[in-house]
Amino acid sequence: MTRFLPPLLLCLLFSYTCTFAQELATCAESRLQATQREAVATPEHQRLMNQYDMTFYKLDLQLERDSRYVAGNVTLQARARQPLNVFAFELHPNFQIDSVVVNGQRQASINRAGVEVAVPLAVPVAAAQLVRAVIYYKGTAPSGNNAAIGNGFSTAREPQWGNSVTWSLSEPYAAYEWWPTKQVLTDKADSVHVFVTTAAENKVGSNGLLTRVVDLPDGRKRHEWKSRYPIDYYLVSVAVSDYEEYVQVANLPDAPAPVPIVNYVYRGGALERYKQEIDRTAGFLEQFSAQFGLYPFYKEKYGHSMAPMGGGMEHQTMTTQSTFTFTLTAHELAHQWFGDNVTCASWQDIWLNEGFASYAEYLALKPYSETAAENWLKDAHTFALQRPQGSLKVEDTTRVSRIFDYRLTYKKGASVVHMLRFELNNDALFFQALREYQQRFGGGTARTSDLQLVMEEVSGKDLDYFFDQWYSGEGYPIYAVEWNQENGQAVIRSTQTTSATTPFFRSDVEYGIVTANDTIVYRLTQEQPVTEHLVQADAPILDILVDPNNWLLQVTEQVVQNTALEIPAPANAVLFPNPVYTSEVHVANLSFQPNTAFIYDAAGRTVRQLSMAPSYRAQLDVSSLSGGWYLLHLTDGQQHFRSSFIRIRTK
Repeated sequence: MTRFLPPLLLCLLFSYTCTFAQELATCAESRLQATQREAVATPEHQRLMNQYDMTFYKLDLQLERDSRYVAGNVTLQARARQPLNVFAFELHPNFQIDSVVVNGQRQASINRAGVEVAVPLAVPVAAAQLVRAVIYYKGTAPSGNNAAIGNGFSTAREPQWGNSVTWSLSEPYAAYEWWPTKQVLTDKADSVHVFVTTAAENKVGSNGLLTRVVDLPDGRKRHEWKSRYPIDYYLVSVAVSDYEEYVQVANLPDAPAPVPIVNYVYRGGALERYKQEIDRTAGFLEQFSAQFGLYPFYKEKYGHSMAPMGGGMEHQTMTTQSTFTFTLTAHELAHQWFGDNVTCASWQDIWLNEGFASYAEYLALKPYSETAAENWLKDAHTFALQRPQGSLKVEDTTRVSRIFDYRLTYKKGASVVHMLRFELNNDALFFQALREYQQRFGGGTARTSDLQLVMEEVSGKDLDYFFDQWYSGEGYPIYAVEWNQENGQAVIRSTQTTSATTPFFRSDVEYGIVTANDTIVYRLTQEQPVTEHLVQADAPILDILVDPNNWLLQVTEQVVQNTALEIPAPANAVLFPNPVYTSEVHVANLSFQPNTAFIYDAAGRTVRQLSMAPSYRAQLDVSSLSGGWYLLHLTDGQQHFRSSFIRIRTK
């Protein structure tokens, strides 16, 4: 069916081409303003912190909307991994520690060295036993612009409506700038409580559910937020202001109840201005739940707190945003799956957070406007190509600006997700793999190798080459294409060079054969730097388009007709390997593009029937077949290929 959009929405979407780059800069480019910054704990202090596993955080703080002053206490509950004689954590030296109480006993001494705090325990904790440390502290948070966007803890007056706001932003290494913590990605706490006492007119946004607001004798109120989901240190958050509250719900098919969307927006006109964009959130939640799996925090909520931070930060269950735009809202919401539910286990793998969240912007645009989505993809490629030597893998995680490199982490990351989808060549399997990834690693952390394993298990493909060249490798392929045509056939010679040290990118490439009547797209495999393909072309060729559907991150230097290219005689189709010891059987040099495959056993029974993406090369999973003789039949409904093979199973 055709979907008709309101005139205003059509106008907004079709103007997307002009506004997209500026809009996205508020989400990512501002992160590059951070100073060079190292992970704060020394290896020895990290060793001490890794002697225990976090189980629970409780922050009980006094905060106001116009001050960076923090006072209160934080409970760190953990389980000792080995006998524990010292309890170690991180806290900025701006803060005075009044006392540390461990398992109910006030400790006699506190050793501090910069951000590192080590508390010798009066009574050691045995391995596997719980340790509960309560740190009482106070002070003014620093303002050194060390977080991904600004400070770990900030206060400012937003200029448009004059609202004063205090908010946190701990990614990647700035949680210690406002609360005592252990900044280790792979050690999520099982749950968190965030209690904030503040002036009566304020509201406080944080993680999980607002369980109650307590009136205190001094006229202030204590806002008590609780979340029972695993959470990483940098996703714990607060935002304090005299907000206006706007609540929606999302009706998710697999959720037992509607999911609240709690929005804390500036007073004075922000809701009127941004309501249309905020209202998209429920639709995004429904779409992403269908594509990635049910919203992982459906038992609690989703929401937004506004803060003048120059972008967005995906705090778990309640994103902090400075504004509301189509792609910014979609991007931050997608992080609830990619970043919050499944968190990168190392900042080397930050693309698992940002690349997938960026690609979700493209997915969100598709139902509204194909044109806007395709323009987004072209722009993503344009930005990624500006880093010809760059790799997705972050070798130097000491620099915030490298971790959040807009062109590599965001745009190349999104481009690689799109190419992974193309490589699988099966959307059902691609999204099934994303849901499996969320299911398997939800509540924990993952590396790129974990994503690869899931993709391989679901698709049946060996993807070593893909991740070697696109994750560990650098740069992108550059194509120079020559072609010639004679007697209803065309030869396409593709010569690939690269922009950086990765010598070759193995990939399928689509070629659009343009004639006076139409454009026929062939999917051909580039298995070596110089590859020739023979295709059928009855009508005179006017042009050949390389990657006409923008699947690949690549540069096409030239496409020219070379009349000196000889048209080779068609090679015979060949099935290999035969016998088949591996999980796959291949057929190369097909003279047509089959779309259906049948496999028959020795008794003539059909044991497999499957649909295929049309291609001159077939690749079939035979891992489930027992040992024996089989006949493979490929067809496009008019032409046929048949060949027998022997399946041999090894123990």
